[in-house]
Amino acid sequence: MSKVLVSDPIDQAGIDILSQVAQVDVKTGLKPDELIKIIGEYDAIMIRSETRMTQEIIAAATNLKIIGRAGVGVDNVDVPFATRKGIVVVNSPEGNTIAAAEHALAMMLSLARYIPVANQSMKAGEWNRKLFVGTEVYKKTLGVVGLGKIGSHVANVAKAMGMKLLAYDPFISVERAEEMGCTLVELDLLFRESDYITLHIPKTPETANLINAESLSKMKPTTRIINCARGGIIDEAALAEAIESGKIAGAAIDVYAEEPLGDSPLRSVGRNLVLTPHLGASTAEAQINVALDVAEQIRDVLLGLPARSAVNIPGLRPEDMENLKPYLQLAETLGNMIGQLAGGRIDHLDISFYGDLAEQKTKPIVTAALKGLLFNALQERVNYVNAGIEAKERGINVVETRDPSQRDYAGSMRLSARGTLGLHSVTGALLSHEEIRITSVDDFPVSVSPTQHMLFTLHEDVPGIIGNIGSMLGKFNVNIASMQVGRKIVRGDAVMVLSLDDPLPESILPEVKKVNGIRDAYTVTLRS
Repeated sequence: MSKVLVSDPIDQAGIDILSQVAQVDVKTGLKPDELIKIIGEYDAIMIRSETRMTQEIIAAATNLKIIGRAGVGVDNVDVPFATRKGIVVVNSPEGNTIAAAEHALAMMLSLARYIPVANQSMKAGEWNRKLFVGTEVYKKTLGVVGLGKIGSHVANVAKAMGMKLLAYDPFISVERAEEMGCTLVELDLLFRESDYITLHIPKTPETANLINAESLSKMKPTTRIINCARGGIIDEAALAEAIESGKIAGAAIDVYAEEPLGDSPLRSVGRNLVLTPHLGASTAEAQINVALDVAEQIRDVLLGLPARSAVNIPGLRPEDMENLKPYLQLAETLGNMIGQLAGGRIDHLDISFYGDLAEQKTKPIVTAALKGLLFNALQERVNYVNAGIEAKERGINVVETRDPSQRDYAGSMRLSARGTLGLHSVTGALLSHEEIRITSVDDFPVSVSPTQHMLFTLHEDVPGIIGNIGSMLGKFNVNIASMQVGRKIVRGDAVMVLSLDDPLPESILPEVKKVNGIRDAYTVTLRS
């Protein structure tokens, strides 16, 4: 009989499901060395946020088939290492959607009507009605930043309350936004026009400190901000100063750059700031939902069935996984690259398969490409199960073509997409069972191994350009690991691909584009 370890507190409903197919041991509060000693006994482990499934623990899990995270994020799981070990990692991407959306709405209303401070005043024996004159949300403008499942639900309820909806999401089509009753606008306009702003986006390099002194200065003095998404999206010191000085009317915050919240300037802000200790998913229903969702997936995997929310390899048979795994990684890498090269809102993706790959079952490979394409927008929320659905909701039309006669490599594929940065394509192949090689960029031939930090340029094929770029990066202390140029004709256009040891600072890219002969330049950051 299979054995399942539950190492964090979960609802009994989840344990009851696991007990149908396995011996369940509940051992919470284990230290890493204690977990390493016993993990080899188990076929599955169910965790929440307390247990960290590190490489050392996973390496000791010699019988483990699945790691179940009862929640959305999997930051506490070494997913790449689990994948290499053939261990399925699942989460519950929708289990707390309603809870998080309702908390954001509750925060907005409590902020508008001064409910927390009015409650404190009453309990102190006071009766200060005039002190707590609030504002109505009816006919006010709500700016929704991020129209994923949570943001969409907030928008739907806010619309029912009579609010006007503006939205910013570079990965959502205008038509899809209009279906939800939202007017899709640029972020700058949303900041300037909104009475309330609610954030529903992951934390990425692009969204870190999205709300800062500059963006706060664009807002109306009546604007109120709600963040129940991720910590680090708001510059907390700048927010505290903006509220205290009256630049904006207030904020309601549930998540923080560092948790638990320590000695933060937010703690000293007065009645116009509402703080809660990361309660977005803390409802009885959400805890039951995530426990049931993940327990059912663990049960299914132990019975040999597929998992519905795998964040790494979907529920494939082991032999299929072994055959497809290199192609899945190739497709995900190319998808992530084309998503960054094309940029922003993409509505069409062409995928061409060549050689042996054209004769494979390509559905999971297409899914892997979409997962890579959407990763910059959705981070850990996109997986092999929901990538196709997420792409469809964003209006991305996928077209497949096959040509088994083209056999420059045993199996290769080409992705082409048009985004806010224009039309781009990238082709890749497997040189061996696991060695990925980029063989063309925008149809210029190259032979490059993908690395974490890359710089692409389109330039005139004339003397001096390569040296100028190298000298410029050197001045900024950016080390070049490798460089390759691809061209079609001498003295025509060419592409240059630089593999960098360090990320290229944002301030340098505009300088690269100013170099004489450079037509355009793009950075790509792949997951390590």
